[in-house]
Amino acid sequence: MDYLLLHGLDGSGPEHWQTWLTGRLRERGFEVAYPTLPDPSAPRVERWLAALDEVLRPRADETTVLCHSLGCLLWLHHAARRPEQRVSRALLVAPTQPDEEDLPSVGFRPAPLDAEGIAGAAGETLLVCSTDDPYCPPSTSQRIASEIGVEVDWVEHGGHLNAAAGLGPWPELERWALGERDRPV
Repeated sequence: MDYLLLHGLDGSGPEHWQTWLTGRLRERGFEVAYPTLPDPSAPRVERWLAALDEVLRPRADETTVLCHSLGCLLWLHHAARRPEQRVSRALLVAPTQPDEEDLPSVGFRPAPLDAEGIAGAAGETLLVCSTDDPYCPPSTSQRIASEIGVEVDWVEHGGHLNAAAGLGPWPELERWALGERDRPV
């Protein structure tokens, strides 16, 4: 598989940048996995990790992973397990607060902020955050980046970087995914 997209709580929906990007990449002939993770409105980390393991097994080293929101916390848990499946690149977009447990998600928080695991899970990992994300303030985003040893690209006033914040098509991110630019923002 060339690309794997991991949604957040409730999935991403038809107007979300993940859905848009999936369509664009498939139009170009790439193999894209965009699974609906189990019980997206009442997720449990163990079930999401099992689903991730199932989809990631084949050809993981060639894959670019793009996560949004709770999908970022899923990737943090995956990386902390020291997976044998190393991917090429991972992009964590608008992670939710990693420290406070909240319903309906179960087991995602506290999320492990494991720099060694992140370095082992992907050849390159980047974090994209908004300056006004209601689910993860900039100070928290910066702490996540510092603890996992990655850089942050900032989107000015992008909210939660989802369809509700007006972000559907995202051409810069598409060019990053295609390897046409070094940074997604």
